[in-house]
Amino acid sequence: MSSDQSSNKKKNSFTIIKDDSTDGHGGYGVGAISLENMSSVIVDPNENKAYVDMGAMHARSEVERRVKWLPDRNEVPNGKLYWIVWVNVARGENGPYYSGVTGCEIRVDREIRRAYKSMGQHVKHMEKSLKGHIIVDHMDEHSKNLLRDFLIDFNSDMWENSTDELKESLPL
Repeated sequence: MSSDQSSNKKKNSFTIIKDDSTDGHGGYGVGAISLENMSSVIVDPNENKAYVDMGAMHARSEVERRVKWLPDRNEVPNGKLYWIVWVNVARGENGPYYSGVTGCEIRVDREIRRAYKSMGQHVKHMEKSLKGHIIVDHMDEHSKNLLRDFLIDFNSDMWENSTDELKESLPL
């Protein structure tokens, strides 16, 4: 696969902006929360990478599969750290931008097939991302750097169009 094909494949896997379902037709779904402009980015500080895995939208990302989820972090003491980052995209006067970016911790121990995540935090942060909030302060610096580099690499124009709050939360 050429680098152009690889680049196109990467860009096609990220939800950018879909048609506005509230375009005035007044039909079914008007006023409902839409996840159409949201993508889930997995930040893996263990492997120094970040990537889109839309399976996380339904708790079925690759890192979430084949483990039993526990609500107590202490029950997964050797779990590897991952972040599921909910990234929402909106369109501003200069074009699309990263409008909501919220990170949620998960810990996965493949050896014992157990993992930790706070379902309440995931739901809350997904909703906050939809509303345009930036919540990444609780992430470790290495993971924040991986996330920032991924967002810039994915689309530098969307990064440039993003708020100062996002750029200050994920500084260069």
